[in-house]
Amino acid sequence: MPNAAASALVLEPYSEKTVVRAAKQCLAELGQNPSFALVFASSDYQPHLSDFSELIQLHAHAPLIIGGSGSGLIGTGQEAESTSGFSLLLLSLPDTQLTTLSFDEQMADDYTSEDWRHLAGKGADSEAWIVLANPLKVAAEPWLKQWSKAFPKIPSLGGLMSGGERGDEIFLFLNQKTVDAGIALGLKGGVKLHTVISQGCRPIGEPHAITGMESHVIRSIGSRSAFEILNESIESLTPEEKACAAGNIFAGLALNEYVDDFKTGDFLIRSLLGADPETGSIALAAYPRLGQTIQFQLRDRHSADEELHRMLHSKANKSLHPIASLLFACGGRGQSLFGTPHHDAVAVQERFGPLPGIGLFCNGEIGSVGGSNFIHGYTAAIGFLE
Repeated sequence: MPNAAASALVLEPYSEKTVVRAAKQCLAELGQNPSFALVFASSDYQPHLSDFSELIQLHAHAPLIIGGSGSGLIGTGQEAESTSGFSLLLLSLPDTQLTTLSFDEQMADDYTSEDWRHLAGKGADSEAWIVLANPLKVAAEPWLKQWSKAFPKIPSLGGLMSGGERGDEIFLFLNQKTVDAGIALGLKGGVKLHTVISQGCRPIGEPHAITGMESHVIRSIGSRSAFEILNESIESLTPEEKACAAGNIFAGLALNEYVDDFKTGDFLIRSLLGADPETGSIALAAYPRLGQTIQFQLRDRHSADEELHRMLHSKANKSLHPIASLLFACGGRGQSLFGTPHHDAVAVQERFGPLPGIGLFCNGEIGSVGGSNFIHGYTAAIGFLE
């Protein structure tokens, strides 16, 4: 049997009738039994998780279910922010070996790369991972560093869950049981995961090497004051761009030094934590290298829109024929960034047609850039299963 997918976005409070109907419709659309189900639900589904999961397993014939909470849900060409409901994706991958790992807060804190490989067992040679984590239980960057050492150059795609008005009604579940900190699903053979990581920024000013730094504080760039270079980059903006620049200036750290003309997509985007005109230093939410190229970045709706469409166009031109899409979008995107609903989900559908899709708005996105996995912000981390 060929690989197949089917999805549904249900924007209703929990009821047994609603869940059964969606599960049956997805199964009928799939036309064969699924290998697993991926599910994201609003926080008000938490009291019903066991029944919710059991109904999907029973009526969608899903032997494995993984999922979690989202403050906003994404389906095929549609984004639903701050609403009740669930998004369901059934995947039938008959020739794919699946490996499922769940972990608690202590494991996330203490496990080394060797521990993670041991836990994965035969799944240590997985060719891609889908990863979901609870940001209240996982120190994401230290954990991801050890995780990526365990599985070097293997792409991980996913996100940090969200949920509830206060952002603290967050949950993960594996089949009918809740999971403390994280879930990882390994894929090997039979299917390929292609990723697009759209960070929503464009370079401003000029690129320079970091020439003085300590930890996450940069003192000089190109042998000049880091603050001076930052200010110079902002001054390069038009008056209209300056008007919306407050809070939207970021640092871009080059992923490859051997680039003649840096452009959007050549950088790992990180937040500015502060800038001190007296000392001339700036602080980043990152630990750059001495000598690494840095260029400041502007985040706005035009840059984010242009970058996403360019990257999707590039994927489509490589004769990609996916069966499903996974979209992990930052909670800072959506209508608050673009001013209109469904932006990222519609962009995927415009480029690849009516494609079964699932996703959520995250507290942080996980994706591979330049062959390494990172936690991102303000990003659309998209996976295509082919």
